[in-house]
Amino acid sequence: MQGKKIMEKEDKVIKTHKDLDAWKESYKLVLNVYKIVSKFPEYEKYSISSQIRRAVISIPSNIAEGAARKGDKEFIYHLYVSLGSLAELDTQLLLAKDLSYHEDDKIFDNIKKVRSIILGLIKYLKNKG
Repeated sequence: MQGKKIMEKEDKVIKTHKDLDAWKESYKLVLNVYKIVSKFPEYEKYSISSQIRRAVISIPSNIAEGAARKGDKEFIYHLYVSLGSLAELDTQLLLAKDLSYHEDDKIFDNIKKVRSIILGLIKYLKNKG
């Protein structure tokens, strides 16, 4: 992916997925979710904890994969996959909260922020023509 220009936004050239706000914020979300899940009961280690970790890792991973693909159509596809994983994560964390495994309401604000950024990126890519 060296040397490939993914997109330009204002006066900022984005060369790799690591330059994208969507990737940066989703990566922070992974770290925050891992902190929350580490406090879940041990008996949930291979159940909801595992599913939550897989879902959250999928978000920045799909952004990275999409950014490395050939065209905007494939990039947008992977961004939608990220949104699906984000919805899955939101549901699983809500369930975990209702099961009293965590009390971190701020994580839902983080999810909303990531969703908004990804949707904005999709809109940008669709309209850049």
